[in-house]
Amino acid sequence: MQPKIRKYLNAYLFLFIVAGIIIGLDQYTKELVRENIPLGGTWIPLEWLSPYARIVNWFNTGAAFGLFKDGSLFFTILAIIVMVLIIYYFPRVEKQDLIYRIAMAMQFAGAGGNFIDRMRFEGRVTDFISVGNFAVFNIADASITIGCVVLLLGSWYNDLKIKRELKEKDPIQNNLSDSIQKEING
Repeated sequence: MQPKIRKYLNAYLFLFIVAGIIIGLDQYTKELVRENIPLGGTWIPLEWLSPYARIVNWFNTGAAFGLFKDGSLFFTILAIIVMVLIIYYFPRVEKQDLIYRIAMAMQFAGAGGNFIDRMRFEGRVTDFISVGNFAVFNIADASITIGCVVLLLGSWYNDLKIKRELKEKDPIQNNLSDSIQKEING
């Protein structure tokens, strides 16, 4: 294999494996719902789950969780932008930064899963997971949301780690910084 091809394969393999699994699961579950539950219909596998969770067949022309209805064109363009930015930025993230890589792969998969629906069904996305009184959503929506949470938690964790490393390197300087910060804050 040529070195250039191997370089790109190594850079994107993780992204496309994780995103491919999530997109595959998203598309498979949406197809199951479309084939087995009429539009607007509900399936409750266990009756006692009824007030808490159910599977419904619904569509959405807006964003995740039913927000911004009739914004399909905007969200189609946004999905393309997000996917292109992730493809651009992903190889720049160090391989050891697994948290960021997972978060980006989940966001890529969510954008891709809903993008596929918008292209196939005239701007509509199939939603089917209904929990309590919360808006109906799908696996792609959940992937975007969980990816954002993972990204935020990863950023917070890395920030704490950097501060800890700085403190270990120069405790006197950092104690001064802490004192100055306390003065500023209060």
